Amino acid sequence: MSSKVEEDPSGIDQHSPGAKLDKDKPRVDLMLGGFSRAMLAVAEVTTYGANKYSPNGWIDVNDPVNRYADAKARHMLQGYNERYDQESGLSHAAHEAWNALAVLEFLIKGEEDEEKYITREA
Repeated sequence: MSSKVEEDPSGIDQHSPGAKLDKDKPRVDLMLGGFSRAMLAVAEVTTYGANKYSPNGWIDVNDPVNRYADAKARHMLQGYNERYDQESGLSHAAHEAWNALAVLEFLIKGEEDEEKYITREA
């Protein structure tokens, strides 16, 4: 992992009043503002799943990447036939997005776990 030097976007020294070392950091505000409706729809799927199963129970599913990728594909295909999932009443696109996020979460977590075990030679 490379170490990146944090900087203030205006070039202010980090020890000067008004400095904020957020240059080149992700602009979460753009995502929240730009995708607020989509994120709310995914949150509704999250709530539906928590009520149907258990809060955060999805984390303990066996073979999660394959199973959530499969669920994502099922919702994508079903979305071509109907807009809303018959069981939940929520959009297939929101279910598909939820499953895509679950897959991404596990892939990133797997990469982070692998990083912990990389041996570095001096």
